[in-house]
Amino acid sequence: MKVLFISNDPTIFDDASTARARMHSYAALLGELHVVSVASAGAREKQEGNLFLHPVRASKLFRIRALAKRARAIISEYDVEIVSAQDPFEHGLAALHAVRGTGARLHVQVHTDFLSPWFLQSGNWRSPRVRMPLLNRVRRSIADRVLPAASGIRVVSERVKDSLVARYGSRIQEPSVIPVAVDATVPAPLPLPAHAFSFALIAVGRLEPEKRIEDILAALARVVPRYPMVGLFIAGEGRERAALEKMVRLLGLTDKVIFLGNRPDARGLMASAQAFIQASAYEGYGRTLVEAALAKVPIITTDVGIVGEVFKGYEEVLAVPVADPSALSFAIIGLIEDTAARIGLSIRAETAAREHLASVGEVPARIVADLASLVR
Repeated sequence: MKVLFISNDPTIFDDASTARARMHSYAALLGELHVVSVASAGAREKQEGNLFLHPVRASKLFRIRALAKRARAIISEYDVEIVSAQDPFEHGLAALHAVRGTGARLHVQVHTDFLSPWFLQSGNWRSPRVRMPLLNRVRRSIADRVLPAASGIRVVSERVKDSLVARYGSRIQEPSVIPVAVDATVPAPLPLPAHAFSFALIAVGRLEPEKRIEDILAALARVVPRYPMVGLFIAGEGRERAALEKMVRLLGLTDKVIFLGNRPDARGLMASAQAFIQASAYEGYGRTLVEAALAKVPIITTDVGIVGEVFKGYEEVLAVPVADPSALSFAIIGLIEDTAARIGLSIRAETAAREHLASVGEVPARIVADLASLVR
């Protein structure tokens, strides 16, 4: 089977990246895999066995056109049977243009809960307002065009599947639910950087609007006057960092919040915190929730992604509404005051995570089988 991925991850051109290793695992099962992605000037065409890497250089304005043109040429040259887009937005539209008029089937992967109202909504009266990208409205309209044209759709959670079925009904193929692959191997605990907190929270993820780190800071400001020993570590980088640092200063939390930047060892750091906290507006899956559960740390999270599907609220995690710093603050206080709850939640969450990973099986093999069904 000959398959082309239109990827949104330029790290596939890095020889040592996990993305490259993942592409090799797919190629070994497929027979022949081509990957097209926008890349930097240093990236080159490369073949490694049955894996073919095709970099594209284009500005944001012409990215869709450039990806579609290169993909269409590959389809023709190599007789590609299936083109799989890594999202239903810009890459999905490029894939749709590429397969038009050819014999190749269109397959679309949906990793984001883009039909959540919070994909567009910036906040409410209870929370700080977060500037959501205007592009998200455009992306939703692109998905409305791409998904009904797909021969196959893979989603990462039942939540995303249900939202697609509710919106599109019989206009789309029934989505296959294949979760994100998570390494079940737990790294050794790593000590957090020097601090004066006796109760340390840790947040891990990209510092982007949809992660709503602002709500965690607002919650912390409510908790600290009563429990001054609480502090927060934030592992990750992104466009919101400067705004978040300013918010920390305005809230008087400079001695309570430590930005760690990008930390490849974040999974090890989680195990040294007293609680993991996430305030995302939406998630397609929620890999860090699984990683935190495996690290045996109690979890506070908004009701997004696999919450309710893998982790039940108030049984395995403390789940709160999106954009509600007050609810987050009550959850933090609950964990501070109830040691038995912390222990019980972490034990049950780890059990749920391991049962989930066991049921998921080998993700690459499942994705390949999903693609193969389109040819059959």
